[in-house]
Amino acid sequence: MLIGLARTSTDEQKAGLEAQVETLRALGVNEDHLFVEEASSVGKRPVLEEVLRFCRKGDTLIVTSLSRLARSVPHLWEIVQSLEKKGVALRILDLDIDTSTPNGRLMMTLVGGIVQWEREIMLERQRVGIAKARKEGKFRGRVPTARRQSTEVAKLKAEGIAPTDIAKRLKISRASVYRILSETGPCETEAR
Repeated sequence: MLIGLARTSTDEQKAGLEAQVETLRALGVNEDHLFVEEASSVGKRPVLEEVLRFCRKGDTLIVTSLSRLARSVPHLWEIVQSLEKKGVALRILDLDIDTSTPNGRLMMTLVGGIVQWEREIMLERQRVGIAKARKEGKFRGRVPTARRQSTEVAKLKAEGIAPTDIAKRLKISRASVYRILSETGPCETEAR
């Protein structure tokens, strides 16, 4: 079954959305299998999530453009892997990629390799930067936010306030409250 996804991020792009819908219909996407999303690619994408749940083994998801599907190469790769697990092919019309073909799978594998390489290069640069900052005495790591409130946690506990309520007041996790209390002295466990 062919499943189509059309997306626009603003009301001003209605003409582009209509063109996507027309293209998908012309390819044979049934109206019941045509999903239209009006959302930014960086926010929540409920229609995309619905499409990914809707797809079944043997289906083909079609988009007119890569930019209508994913916000970044890692996001694309996440979608592709999700589709592969379900046995669903992906067609991206503007790139002429169809993962139901050997060439299409090759192209997606190359994209995946680039994603992995990009991630490893970024992590290597990060390690080099941290090592340099440590050497210069500038790197101290992330400051644990909950532990900075240890005095306040102990004070509230001494006032008889339950750990769950302490966590809510200080906007830290209940586990952090228990960790702080266990480090500062005996603590009664609260009923869950």
